[in-house]
Amino acid sequence: MASSSIQLRAWKGPALLSGGFRPMFLMAGLWASLAMIVWIFMLAGVFNLPTRFDPIAWHAHEFLWGYLSAVVAGFLLTAVPNWTGRLPIVGWPLAGLAALWLLGRLVVTVSATMPPLLVALCDMAFQGALLLALMREIVAGKNWRNLKVVALVALMLFLNGLFHWQAAQGQNVADGIATRGGLAAAIVMIALIGGRVIPSFTRNWLARSGPGRLPTAPARGDDVVSGITLVALASWVIWPDAVASGALALVAGAANLWRLSRWTWYRTLSEPLLWVLHLGFLFVPVGFLLVGGAVLAPGVFPVFGSLHAWLAGAIGIMTLAMMTRVSLGHSGRALQSDWAMTTIYYLAATAAIARILAGFLPGLSWMIDLAGTAWILAFALYVIRFAPVLSSPRVVTPRPGRP
Repeated sequence: MASSSIQLRAWKGPALLSGGFRPMFLMAGLWASLAMIVWIFMLAGVFNLPTRFDPIAWHAHEFLWGYLSAVVAGFLLTAVPNWTGRLPIVGWPLAGLAALWLLGRLVVTVSATMPPLLVALCDMAFQGALLLALMREIVAGKNWRNLKVVALVALMLFLNGLFHWQAAQGQNVADGIATRGGLAAAIVMIALIGGRVIPSFTRNWLARSGPGRLPTAPARGDDVVSGITLVALASWVIWPDAVASGALALVAGAANLWRLSRWTWYRTLSEPLLWVLHLGFLFVPVGFLLVGGAVLAPGVFPVFGSLHAWLAGAIGIMTLAMMTRVSLGHSGRALQSDWAMTTIYYLAATAAIARILAGFLPGLSWMIDLAGTAWILAFALYVIRFAPVLSSPRVVTPRPGRP
């Protein structure tokens, strides 16, 4: 069978279609910035989109099933060929996937002018096609170990359909089980993939940086933490106001803090490409602790402020961290941070912290403005910095120690 590099060299079309991460990450960055601008204008009453969703529901949907689905697709279309040893999806099939994602954004935006079933089918087409492509590769490559990642994609597809069905029934989807489920599935994916790559990347870099403590190798304790995480999230999705769900969230928060403490995060502070991964993962346990507090003491811990530890913090920072890293590494660039990337990370952290604090300090309305502005700038800067990388052919450069 031809190698991936041979297939990539055989592709003579636009470089943007020579790897799954290229169009998906570029579209994700553009949409994350543009959708936030549109949402701010919607809340301000400047204009209304012809969408069936209310502004909060549209915002939640386009974050979880718009932005995040593009990031997940870009990552998995790049990672799965490495896992299975099979050829990547490039060229016009990749262009078709990108077109389906764009179709989803269009139909959701004008959904008030279309039958609900047609909107749902068009929007779900991208995730359905991605799921079929990933399943084909996993099964053909007999890479059963990574079926759980594909299962999460299938779960997101199902929850997207549930979101559309609930919206068609006139239910409050912004605070519904589909949205909670989509958020929970995203956190599980971060815990699963982050728990695999963060200690690995950290160990590889530290091993070349000098003597000192290295991240603890995965052990049974990590499996226990993963189990607690799954149970706590499932309980919160199904019974969001139950005392047991709040208690489980606190336990999961403490367990994931313990897990993170074993990865020697304090030795990565000199390398932005690494500390940003640890920072993004930190918001997973912080989110659990705040969500648990919101369940057990709602008068003290505001719900939406707490949830944004996961939304803006864990998902926002972790996805940007992976997008910058993958964009460099898989385009042949050296894994070295620069001022633009460091600024992206600081802006993303500012957006997350300001959005959380805005929930706890409602009198400081400027915190919301700061969060939105920092978010827009972070993703706009990602697009400016990486659009030339994503749209240019792969280069071959000397690659020093990989952080």
